[in-house]
Formats: sequence, C-alpha cells, structure tokens
Amino acid sequence: MLDEILEYNKIFVENKSYEKYITNKFPEKKIAIVSCMDTRLTKLLPAALGLKNGDAKIIQNAGGVISHPFGSVIRSLLIAIYELDVKEILVIGHTDCGARYTDSQKMLEKMKEHGITQNNIDMVKYCGIDFDSWLGGFIDLEDTVKKSVELIHKHPLIPETVMVHGLVIDSVTGELSKVN
Repeated sequence: MLDEILEYNKIFVENKSYEKYITNKFPEKKIAIVSCMDTRLTKLLPAALGLKNGDAKIIQNAGGVISHPFGSVIRSLLIAIYELDVKEILVIGHTDCGARYTDSQKMLEKMKEHGITQNNIDMVKYCGIDFDSWLGGFIDLEDTVKKSVELIHKHPLIPETVMVHGLVIDSVTGELSKVN
C-alpha cells in the first residue's frame, strides 16, 4: 500500500495538485473540532459543516472521546487556543460509531492472538491503566459528547471565553443535532 501512496504522491506533487489546498496554520473560522476517526467522516464532516481546507483544526480519535484531561486531545486544544487563536470548540459524535461498542476484554483477547503477552498486559495494568475505561466503548452517544464538553468547559487551563458545543452528526446524511 505504501508504494501505491508514494507513487500517487509523486504525481500529485508533479502536477501541483496541492495548490488548491494552500493555506496557513491559523484556522480561518477560529474553531477546533474534536470528532471521531471514522472513515465516513473524512470528507462528510467538513462538507456538512461548510468547511474548506484551512477553516478549522480537526482533532480525530476513536469515538471523538476525550478520555483524559491531560491527554493528547486536550494538549492539541490548548495549542489551538493559545498558539493558533481558536475561540470556539465543537465536540462532534456520530451515529453508528464503531468505537461505541468496543469490548475491552475481547480486545485484550485479540491482542494475545496477535502476540501480545499476558506479562505485557499485566505490566500496563500495574502502571495504572484500567483497560475497561481506556479501551471500552460507551452506551449513550449524547451523554459521551456531554462529558467531553464538560471536561473541556471545566478544564483549569482552558479560558472561560472559549465557547464549547456538543453535536451529533448522522454518519450517512451529515445532519447535525445539538446536544444539550
């Protein structure tokens, strides 16, 4: 797959296909979006929000969930706020999310099938990782979005002037609904 990507990239650069994407590092609309890594959202999410390249900082992970108050998502938001002038944050969950139904115990079994030893799993547990909360899914989509919004809202390093909103996007139609 890498060879195909590199070959495509060579032609992309030679044809100057990148020119229509040129922008700077500052988000034009001064927003950051936290959403899921789901492949259906790659183009649907920006299109449904009317965003073009350069309009927003988009942070994607499994489920669009902020799982730790000092993890990489919050770090990215802090950089977006203090270095890139973001004024508003959207947390956007989506329907039919694959991360929603993950089962940490089944994932641990799959890890073992791929050669991860019980010793490695025990070491991670010993370091304080609760696999159920770290790798487990979630039941209520809107509640999960609300929790991430609340975590941002109450974070001691995020100024009160930054507006934070929760939304759910339909992963087929792109329809947005506010989470209250």
